Amino acid sequence: MPRTVGNAQYFPWDGGSIFVGRSGVFPVHAHQAIQICFLFDGCIRLRARDDAPWVDYGIAVVPSQQPHGMDGSGVQYGAVVFVEPETREGRMLTERCSGAGITSADRSLIAPVLPDLVSAVRERRGREAIVTAARRLVQALTRESEPSVVSDERIIRAVAYINSNLQRAITLEQVAAVAHLSPSRFRHLFAEQTGTGLRPYILWRRFVSVWEHTMRGASLSEAAHAAGFADSAHLTRTCRRMMGIPPSLFDVSGTGPADE
Repeated sequence: MPRTVGNAQYFPWDGGSIFVGRSGVFPVHAHQAIQICFLFDGCIRLRARDDAPWVDYGIAVVPSQQPHGMDGSGVQYGAVVFVEPETREGRMLTERCSGAGITSADRSLIAPVLPDLVSAVRERRGREAIVTAARRLVQALTRESEPSVVSDERIIRAVAYINSNLQRAITLEQVAAVAHLSPSRFRHLFAEQTGTGLRPYILWRRFVSVWEHTMRGASLSEAAHAAGFADSAHLTRTCRRMMGIPPSLFDVSGTGPADE
């Protein structure tokens, strides 16, 4: 049984991940991944500033690096899906949300596939069923069309290298060599393809890796070390910046919505 984070279960896949369950209120924060969030029934509330009013969304799409706060508190189950910007689906979502901030998607697009995700979560079908349903939901939102700009194969190789070496120091020169580019050319191409710099991207991937390790039973301290953070204090600073809360507020007790 996967462990839980903030009363929600976490399931990663190559290019994305999903939290499913119940959550609370998150202050405004920003992170690398594109975020799709919704409640199984009803509306979820988001805002772009802590002093702004909450806005109801049937399903919300938050672009990469877009500041956002989220209120998913209450009794309803919901989902937060993270999509990496360099993936095919990420490129399409980026094109559709370009310059628009937090946007509302047409919930009817996911109506045919949402019941599969809901039943997979509530019936505790496990990782494979939940990930399959989540990926179908992302494809439904992007309508399975091709992006106008396809991710560069050199960046895909670089991202694979980063994900395979998170536990060690990673330099610009090393990753540029994997992409067969000069460091200056790689820096420019990477930012163009992913929407962020190399160092912030590596930090985000390390952050995601922490939750992958905690789902397998590691303590936060063990997970921070395995993901390449200098120490737990570094993880805490990163978590506050990327999620708005310290990692100590994430529940890894092993209880959660799928156990109820």
